[in-house]
Amino acid sequence: MIDLLAQQYSFVLYSRNTILDYIRTISEEDFLQENSNFGRGSIRNLLVHICDTYSAWIGERALNTFVAYKPFEEYKNLDACIAYFDVVNTYLNDFFTSYADNYNVSLKIIRHGQIIEVSPLKLFTHVTTHEFHHKGQIMSLSRHLGYIPADADIIR
Repeated sequence: MIDLLAQQYSFVLYSRNTILDYIRTISEEDFLQENSNFGRGSIRNLLVHICDTYSAWIGERALNTFVAYKPFEEYKNLDACIAYFDVVNTYLNDFFTSYADNYNVSLKIIRHGQIIEVSPLKLFTHVTTHEFHHKGQIMSLSRHLGYIPADADIIR
């Protein structure tokens, strides 16, 4: 099953890489432009938030890895965000290896100060759907800034 999740993650990467290539066409000023109507406020902040979420759920909780989070402002450009996604990809590869035969095992993790039980499958589903939610916000925000978003669907 984890092989299937790794394959599914390759589809996520396909969509993500399409969006990152598209974001390269956006001016640095617009990349950093704050807009309170879009969750985290800027395209940069949304990308970092996606990475922070993977790091928290997969890195910290599923893999028991220490993560040193940095404020949004320390990610000065798209390349810095892409470097963070490279770290996230390492977490996912370790995750797939660690839970290769135990995708439905019950993991005890802390959320909002309480211990909850979730499976690796549920964690994976949570972080990938979370990414797609925020990628939609990025596309809407870029349209609001006057750009024509790329087609980043998995099937196109």
